[in-house]
Amino acid sequence: MKEKIKTTMIDGVLYDENGDPVFTKEMKKEYKLLVPTMLPIHFKLIQELLYQYGYTTEFLDYHGASVAATGLKYVHNDTCYPATLVIGELMQAVLSGKYDTHKIALVITQTGGGCRASNYLYLLKKALKKAGYGYIPVLSLNFSGLKSQPGFKFTKSQFYGMLKCCIYGDLIMLLKNQCKPYEKTAGETDSLVNFWINKLGSEFDNKRNLKYSHVKSNLKKIVHSFAKIERINQIKPKVGIVGEIFVKYSPLGNNELEEFLVEEGAEVYVPGLLDFMLYFVCNNMFDTKLYGIRKMIAFISKIAYRLLLRKEKDIIRAVKSEPVFDPPTLFSETVKLREGYISEGVKMGEGWLLTAEMIELIHRGINNIICTQPFGCLPNHIVGKGMMKTIREKNPEANIIAIDYDASASRVNQENRIKLMLANAKEKL
Repeated sequence: MKEKIKTTMIDGVLYDENGDPVFTKEMKKEYKLLVPTMLPIHFKLIQELLYQYGYTTEFLDYHGASVAATGLKYVHNDTCYPATLVIGELMQAVLSGKYDTHKIALVITQTGGGCRASNYLYLLKKALKKAGYGYIPVLSLNFSGLKSQPGFKFTKSQFYGMLKCCIYGDLIMLLKNQCKPYEKTAGETDSLVNFWINKLGSEFDNKRNLKYSHVKSNLKKIVHSFAKIERINQIKPKVGIVGEIFVKYSPLGNNELEEFLVEEGAEVYVPGLLDFMLYFVCNNMFDTKLYGIRKMIAFISKIAYRLLLRKEKDIIRAVKSEPVFDPPTLFSETVKLREGYISEGVKMGEGWLLTAEMIELIHRGINNIICTQPFGCLPNHIVGKGMMKTIREKNPEANIIAIDYDASASRVNQENRIKLMLANAKEKL
């Protein structure tokens, strides 16, 4: 029988035996959950889904140097840049005066394993106590069995709902990046993105709309709607973005890199979040192959791998229904592409996936690649910047640059380096 958590009530706040405030089931009804954003499209869909499960959430959208400055007040400057930004964004919200601090909880994701992101939870709690807000509950969203709260637990059906948000998000992100650089009417692509976010979000209030047959039907409708956008007949250089997951996806983390590339006359390609999920599942299977451990987890992971791969095939089929679009690469092919470059045993942070994504982009004909490198992410530098020489030797046409992101980095310098890479790309084009 599971041991009951010992709690203590102090000044109207319930604390556990470690001195951390408890988020109860009753608090779920009246508290607002503040979440740092990473993937704008995906997270807006998840926000609508969580509302149907009784959670009131707000995804933060702070920008500029003030976020990093706030983070550096509460986090040591040797901590990785994503931690500085995530904690800075949450602390900026707490200190803004916009919210009743006795009616909010902060949500933070944790990957588990050797990544420093596993420690964000404790760094955030320390920051809150330092600022005098130690009574605000901190909730961990993870798939690794890390610390949970009684009022913040998800069922299998709810996780499956989040997976559907991921599927929708990956498809819309892909289509947006392939339409926006060529649209005849400025803003038409963004308007269609917002239309689908609102439409799909409104459908979550009916469980029948979460049936996968309905999701598959929506995938085709989404593709057909984006295919109707009038496009200019022009060839533009294609640029792939890889790197540490936060700075790869987050406009806050990469100084709005996707928008900058479009403004500079490029078409952007960013691998989907589904690939990152498949990468984690794959690693559980590799552990059994390499070390003979975690056999039961590997068995479950194999089932999850087949499930996720089927979902990715559905995205590919939907995209192929309109010849104007270029579908993503099936993950099982991406795994094979890393062979001859990097071992499957390299799995800290983005691990072998980061290298595989660069090779995948080159095989797709996207030779121009930006590898986003945040300060403090040692694994990312090894499998990203550290693999560039090998990749260039085997693929001389590769035009790869690593861009460092940290609180002291100059945005002007970053953009000037990118402009030089784009000049080379346009010259070859």
